[in-house]
Amino acid sequence: MTKVAFAISAHPDDIEFTMAGTLILLKRAGYKIHYMTVANGSCGSVEYDAEAITKIRRQESQEAAAFIGAVYHDSLCADLEIFYNASLLKRLGAVMREVAPDIILTHPPQDYMEDHMNTCRLVLTAAFARGIPNYPVDPPTPAVDKPVTVYHSMPHGLLTPMRRPVQPDLYVDVSDVLATKRATLARHRSQKEWLDVSQGIDSYLDYLELENREMGRMSENFDYAEGWIRHLHFGYCDENANPLVEHLPRQLVVLVS
Repeated sequence: MTKVAFAISAHPDDIEFTMAGTLILLKRAGYKIHYMTVANGSCGSVEYDAEAITKIRRQESQEAAAFIGAVYHDSLCADLEIFYNASLLKRLGAVMREVAPDIILTHPPQDYMEDHMNTCRLVLTAAFARGIPNYPVDPPTPAVDKPVTVYHSMPHGLLTPMRRPVQPDLYVDVSDVLATKRATLARHRSQKEWLDVSQGIDSYLDYLELENREMGRMSENFDYAEGWIRHLHFGYCDENANPLVEHLPRQLVVLVS
């Protein structure tokens, strides 16, 4: 049976910045890959109103997912409205059961903004409830009795909100797929001006390379890398399950001792 990897982020382009390289490599390794942003990008513009930018960003996300051969899933809410509540959890829970992933790639529990952290909380509970028949999801979807391993990406700036540095459990070499990752991010054309205005990023594509280069330097092995922290196994998978290590070529992964 084909293995499944599911990347779930808060906003359009979050996957491209921190997760897409590993997702592309998992597809190369034989995984079916899925792509979802919980929020729809409605606040990501100083040029368009919310309705217009939402349509634009949905199209850009669909293009990005198609470019890497991922199954696209629609967003569930507007930007800055990702809250840990029953309504969102039930809807995400239905998607989680539909996809039935073996691997989940998502945000870390601590990051620079609430949308990222609340997405993480929702993903963890939706994954935990995947096999609980008495937990109702929306729309009703049968529970899935299947282990899943959850990995958290690095927070923005490699720091917690309290400015504490974060060290990954493992590094994945994305040097060979960096050009594809960059081209995937380039599908989010509307974000160059927004990121320049809101966060002072002169070039979002160059910034992607800068962050991945820093992760590569930290790995002491790779030119460009993505860093990951494996979630505690209780309720999700076997204690020793580590499919990024098991299923990616050995030369592409470095475990932190």
